[in-house]
Amino acid sequence: MSSRELHVEPVRTPKQLKQFVDFPYHLYRNNPYWVPPLRMDRKAMFDRQKFPFYEHADVELFLALRGDEPVGTITAHINHIHNQFHNEKAGFFGFFECVQDYQVAEALLNAAADWVRERGMDVLRGPMNFSTNEECGLLVDGFDSSPVVMMTYNPPYYAEFIERAGFTKAQDLYAYWLDTDEVVSKDGVVRNEKLARVVEKVRARSGIVVRKINMKDFDNEVERVKKVYNSAWEKNWGFVPMTDSEFDHLAENLKMVLDPNLVLLAEIDGEPVGFSLTLPDINQALKGTDGRLIPALVRLLWYKTFKKFTVCRVFAMGVVEQHRMKGISALFYYDTAINAAPRGYTHAEMSWILESNLMMNRDIQFMGGKIYKTYRVYDKPLR
Repeated sequence: MSSRELHVEPVRTPKQLKQFVDFPYHLYRNNPYWVPPLRMDRKAMFDRQKFPFYEHADVELFLALRGDEPVGTITAHINHIHNQFHNEKAGFFGFFECVQDYQVAEALLNAAADWVRERGMDVLRGPMNFSTNEECGLLVDGFDSSPVVMMTYNPPYYAEFIERAGFTKAQDLYAYWLDTDEVVSKDGVVRNEKLARVVEKVRARSGIVVRKINMKDFDNEVERVKKVYNSAWEKNWGFVPMTDSEFDHLAENLKMVLDPNLVLLAEIDGEPVGFSLTLPDINQALKGTDGRLIPALVRLLWYKTFKKFTVCRVFAMGVVEQHRMKGISALFYYDTAINAAPRGYTHAEMSWILESNLMMNRDIQFMGGKIYKTYRVYDKPLR
């Protein structure tokens, strides 16, 4: 093998893992839009003893090198809960990054396809980092702004490379942008009177109570949300039920950055029937930190203390099936806007929304949301 020959190898050593984790920070170092995740958080996702995804999944990490120089990364994984839930034999790829060289992309995608095919899978799907419960989708439209919290960013050439390698669209995921002033001003003046009328009718006739999460009762609130989550999302494309350990891990990670004014529970006679989680866009603070812990924590604390976050992301919103036609989602949107505006949030991203979720797309458009980014999940048949 020549000193500059391209080769792809599985990650086996601490040195290789460091190269895998560090590669995106080198690749995007001059990109004005990419936001570096915390390096410690990214590395934690590859800790097979602690990260709960590994309890029900098989995962392989691959590193592409030209000689000794890393030029790309990818994971191949089989999520056994997904396959049991959907009665599929699907393998997945994620954490796909590469230099602008199709030969590198092809070698990485082939390595992932071979790995899942050897384990009996019929299709390779992605990108998923690692599932729909974490980051997923390839950005295919809307490259001229930074991603918000827990959304991905990639160069435009990735889509060309993936499609050239034989992948086709499985589902598009939309990100909507909303000026909160279109719903309510920072002084509390309601702008969307039609929405306000709908909300008041829903409140009057339904007996639904929407309340903020109680951070002093956080563990019990998490248990209440668990009751809603898996039943509220179970019929969505690509949905994967979360295990208790995954749910607890996510809740603990988000606890530090939550704004309790933007986390809402809907209850009927004290029973939870819906849940809405909107997050401050911590990417506003992380941008420019290179993922290093100390500057990132200082900036996060400053943004949170002095209410400098101006963007929030409607991260999750769901209602159990038997209550979906009662207008609870309208209550969530309205109350979130009412709570967000006086706290300095001027814009909200609502993401991601399945293109096939017609009701949710309609509701967001009624609110005044406009699609400004599109993400794509791809499939490639293996047999």
